[in-house]
Amino acid sequence: MLVKTFGSAVHGIKATTITIEVSVSQGVNFFLVGLPDSAVKESQQRITSALETNKFKFPKKRVVINMAPADIRKEGSAYDLPLAVGILAASEQIKADMLQEFVIMGELSLDGTIQPIKGVLPIAIQAREEGFRGFMVPKQNAQEAAVVNNLEVYGVNNIKEVIDFFNGNTQLEPTVINTREEFFSHANDYDVDFSDVKGQENVKRALEVAAAGGHNIIMVGPPGSGKTMLAKRIPTIIPPLTLREALETTKIHSVAGKIDKGTSLMTKRPFRAPHHTISDVALVGGGQYPQPGEISLAHNGVLFLDELPEFKRTVLEVMRQPLEDRVITISRAKFTVEYPASFMLVASMNPCPCGYFNHPEKECVCSPGVVQKYLNRISGPLLDRIDIHVEVIPVPFEKLSSAPPAESSATIRERVVKARQIQEERFVEWKNVYCNAQMNSKLIRKFCELTPEGSGLLKTAMERLGLSARAYDRILKVARTIADLDNSTNIQSEHVAEAIQYRSLDRDNWGS
Repeated sequence: MLVKTFGSAVHGIKATTITIEVSVSQGVNFFLVGLPDSAVKESQQRITSALETNKFKFPKKRVVINMAPADIRKEGSAYDLPLAVGILAASEQIKADMLQEFVIMGELSLDGTIQPIKGVLPIAIQAREEGFRGFMVPKQNAQEAAVVNNLEVYGVNNIKEVIDFFNGNTQLEPTVINTREEFFSHANDYDVDFSDVKGQENVKRALEVAAAGGHNIIMVGPPGSGKTMLAKRIPTIIPPLTLREALETTKIHSVAGKIDKGTSLMTKRPFRAPHHTISDVALVGGGQYPQPGEISLAHNGVLFLDELPEFKRTVLEVMRQPLEDRVITISRAKFTVEYPASFMLVASMNPCPCGYFNHPEKECVCSPGVVQKYLNRISGPLLDRIDIHVEVIPVPFEKLSSAPPAESSATIRERVVKARQIQEERFVEWKNVYCNAQMNSKLIRKFCELTPEGSGLLKTAMERLGLSARAYDRILKVARTIADLDNSTNIQSEHVAEAIQYRSLDRDNWGS
């Protein structure tokens, strides 16, 4: 008897439906074709044990299984359940009349327990688009899949539940999630807040400007000055995720297997902080079977690189293209995978190897030229993609002990959201441009016109401070964001003056 069941293969963040054709006929052999990898080929032993444990039999006949389309490689153990159901239906141990209505995925244990899998959300979206009635998944993945509406999602713990369902012996309750209620109820659920930070008002202001315009930022300061503490609070002032962004972010984390158990939808912007020993493949993604890297896991959120000069130079250089294109393409001989990578880069570094250059109290012990050499570990092209440089000075004891309560993240976020709304209206005619940081030279000339006073101030600053030519466009972008925060149509001289202060590392005298 010939029976078809349906599974799915995930490549990048997109899923392709896989038709599993099972034929049981006279003979004594087992064939599994359709470009399966080793994990799929090993499924026979897991399926045999799971069926026998639950009082069913693996047919002692000729079993031929084809996984179509045969030119797409099938990876992983998630095909155990659809293969087992297909074998049971083809050997007439369960009814096959409803199989064509469901996508089925799950890994089997030897006792028939169904284990969780990766990439459930893209599979559920594809199943709905192709008109399937339902999706049968491991119980641990049911909440995640149920985010997709107009699709019946059944979470199952054991293969016996699946068999009884298709035989009509039991009814399964579909998992139902109110996506919008789930999304909005946890959108502002943060454990940290800017009100926890004492002092550092100039740095908070720089971070507010960075969040308002989507600018990349680097903080330079001695150990213990609060760089990491400030960076961890940046997601609390960035505008909340939209529902579309939340779905896109959840898809990436689902493919990488980074979704927490029982989580249906990511409602907070990701904050990724990889260690400086990370490899270039782990950062941008890749591997024999490409997986998303840290820059894709930070999509729609923040990528924080602490102690930036300590990262290997090759690791930092591979970020240059994703920072511009906001997408990473991983190419192999037979296929190409594309992952989104639109993130806000936040970096921090000590000013020198000992950490105390420009410290108000402690003396730097680095020899002449070492400070500039330390900064040179970061290449010019990468530094060119960072709009804001800000120096972080340690907070004195008096401010730590007696400082009044600081502004909360919610208050700062209100101003950031208003500035972002201005930018959305400004760039409504331009595709893939949503904030000031994404402006190209043409848009800078169009939207960043200076008054004569502002132009004169910028010219004087560039001459006296020895600012590089690459700083010119960055200053204009940041000045445009500062004007948006002030709800000003034109860029005033005070906006330019503040933007000039955020280019510390471009000055000729830095490190001397």
